[in-house]
Amino acid sequence: MADLLTLENATNLLMLCFLQAVLGFDNLLYISIESQRAPVAQQKSVRTWGIMIAVGLRVVLLFTMIKLIDALAEPFFIMNWEGVLEGGVNFATIVFVLGGIFIMYTAVKEIAHMLSMDNLGHDVDGKSGKSAVQVVVLIVIMNLIFSFDSVLSALAITDVFPILATAIILSGLAMLLLADGVTRFLEKNRMYEVLGLFILLIVGVVLLGEAGPAAAHAVHDDTLNIKIFGRDLIPMSKTTFYFSVVVLVAVEVIQSGYSRKLNAQRQAEQKH
Repeated sequence: MADLLTLENATNLLMLCFLQAVLGFDNLLYISIESQRAPVAQQKSVRTWGIMIAVGLRVVLLFTMIKLIDALAEPFFIMNWEGVLEGGVNFATIVFVLGGIFIMYTAVKEIAHMLSMDNLGHDVDGKSGKSAVQVVVLIVIMNLIFSFDSVLSALAITDVFPILATAIILSGLAMLLLADGVTRFLEKNRMYEVLGLFILLIVGVVLLGEAGPAAAHAVHDDTLNIKIFGRDLIPMSKTTFYFSVVVLVAVEVIQSGYSRKLNAQRQAEQKH
């Protein structure tokens, strides 16, 4: 135990907590939006159980990856459609591709649903498109998909399992504390739910980009990087992603403020 209480491990824990917070924003956003598809009376418990189960499974995933990282890293298929589709495929590639497609599908479906609604108020009060169990299962699955990049990044910092597990548990507690607040904010400000869905759409693109070098980085062979029509599939940097999020939020805030100002001006003109 004394071996764990070192300055290096304490520094690594702080870095990991920061990393989990940064990489966990998109996860929390997904949980807040997806939980609203459950019956209203069960949405809070859905978020709580979904996060708790997902965090527990994330620790299991971390332990498994530490033990089996070498076995998972080896590409099991090489695409060799010259000039069209080339590169290596490993377990991480499959996870990123399926996760990205599913998140993009979820975002597009929810955007289409919101555009087709006749009564926004009824939609807020009566959302019950999925059962509580279905939503919990989706939250757990997507949490594991979201956690894949953060787990891999965490392993690059340290391989001390207790430190890694502590950072994951602390991030889970933070999500439990913030999930209800994020959900309440989205319910009161419906325009930001649309913003959140577009951010999820970008997250799906990010995950698809991560699939490009997954096999190449795992075995340190750049020739295995996925190429589409002769061009490398390059992941979006986290800096670019969060800059895009900040720009989208800033545009929405400015546009909302301007719309309120215009509405107030029109109402004042109608009174006179």
